[in-house]
Amino acid sequence: MSAPLAALGLFGDAIDVIFHAREGRAGGAQVGGLSDFGAMAWTHLKVVLASVGLASLIALPLGLVLGHLRRGGLLAVTVSNVGRAVPSLALIAVFIAFLGVGFGNVTLALALLAIPPILTNTYVGVTQVDRDVIDAAKGQGLTGAQIVREIELPLALPLIFGGLRTSVVNVIATATIAPVAGVVTLGDPIFSQAVYGDAGKLAAAIVVALMAIVAEVGLGAAQRAVTPRPLRGTPGITRRARFLPTLRKGAATS
Repeated sequence: MSAPLAALGLFGDAIDVIFHAREGRAGGAQVGGLSDFGAMAWTHLKVVLASVGLASLIALPLGLVLGHLRRGGLLAVTVSNVGRAVPSLALIAVFIAFLGVGFGNVTLALALLAIPPILTNTYVGVTQVDRDVIDAAKGQGLTGAQIVREIELPLALPLIFGGLRTSVVNVIATATIAPVAGVVTLGDPIFSQAVYGDAGKLAAAIVVALMAIVAEVGLGAAQRAVTPRPLRGTPGITRRARFLPTLRKGAATS
């Protein structure tokens, strides 16, 4: 370990173990290094993508439909509260009885964790679209599906991405419990402290934190990229109302 890292104490030792393999505390096999942490990080990422992807397939359409109909608010809030109340570790333990250990068990448990923020934010984002904008769209002859696709979804995107960002960061952090179900993610050094030591445990925590930061920043940039230009940088009802003149102008010229 280099002198600058040695000066950082345990934190420097944790950084070193990310890049350089060493003999495990129990002896025998080498642990740490880019190959070891890279493999765990890749499995961790696959768990996150699968879980959030499954949650989005369920929560986004449901939130859009309920929001468009202006119904089901109680359902969205209840699902959100229940999803936050049930520990993911408990879900994994229950699913072991039905699904056994493995990737599918972890994916389903973490998807249930990811659904509430996406569902709630999608529903709220759609219901908060200005009614004048919806009335103008109906006057222009748009169908219900077209209103959802061309008006409500674009206007709700900032809130939807807020829910997606929350879900991704939550799942990245919670996927550290996957080794309980036999999936070796970055939680393995945390659970196997006897093998990786304190430095390996801290190293895994550092990598998980970096993944969460990258996800937060990346999704924030993606949110801005897909948000319609009239909505950028304009908060609340005002930003939605800015769509109204453009929509009515289109209706007048059609």
